[in-house]
Amino acid sequence: MSTATRTHEPDTALPPATAERIGKVLASGERPPRPSALSTSMTFGWRAMLKIKHVPEQLFDVTAFPIMMTLMFTYLFGGALAGSTTEYLQFLLPGIMVMSVVMTTMYTGVSVNNDISKGVFDRFRTLPIWRPSPMVGYLLGDAFRYTIASAVILVVGLVLGFRPAGGVLGVLAGVGLLVVFSFAFSWIWTMLGLLLRSEKSVMGVSWMVLFPLTFLSNILVDPETMPGWLQGFVAVNPIAHLVEAVRDLMAGSVNVGEITWTLAASAVLIAVFGTMTMRLYNRK
Repeated sequence: MSTATRTHEPDTALPPATAERIGKVLASGERPPRPSALSTSMTFGWRAMLKIKHVPEQLFDVTAFPIMMTLMFTYLFGGALAGSTTEYLQFLLPGIMVMSVVMTTMYTGVSVNNDISKGVFDRFRTLPIWRPSPMVGYLLGDAFRYTIASAVILVVGLVLGFRPAGGVLGVLAGVGLLVVFSFAFSWIWTMLGLLLRSEKSVMGVSWMVLFPLTFLSNILVDPETMPGWLQGFVAVNPIAHLVEAVRDLMAGSVNVGEITWTLAASAVLIAVFGTMTMRLYNRK
């Protein structure tokens, strides 16, 4: 009868894996500093730019659409309203520039809604970054699109005969004011992008807001030709004040009242809709 000899191995069980032990293993050096709000916002803005690079069709709405709008309204209404397309163009072009850029702001909400449906925002929310930076990044990237649209319309206008009396400085000031207002106005669409369930819903509601704001204004005609009740709406329409400010800057005069009104409206839009956007973003 053979006897089996058993040997007892020494206990080599690993110590419990605590967060502190895991951190010591993974960390090869000091933890890098947390990125600033500006750097993260610029990073997300660059992400929006890269999306344009990989899908250049996104620039269609800021190139072909403004050209079409400028040509259509100049030659459709110029002879009837001003007797000359060239004369009407001096009045029309700043307004068409505002209309085209403001209408393209709604695509910010479409992009936000699209990223939510793909689950991208779930990843963003887990990152140790400034919470509003993804939203601000969207708007910074779109500001580039607004500048492109303004440049396209200006070039088309110069070819057709538009001559801004304000020169280069007046044009740059007008475009700058337009981009600032569009940045603030886009917070409405980021809120809708978070609130509504589909891209089609965002676009549908956006058009319902944009059409009365743009067409019931001083973009195409002088408000003095309108009925009294409509003049009252135009008087409080922020788009109308923006158009008047941009038109005066390009004409070589600084309308302090209209510029102040536009900047104040921009601040209110950011304060109201920016706050609502972030509340929805934190609860989404």
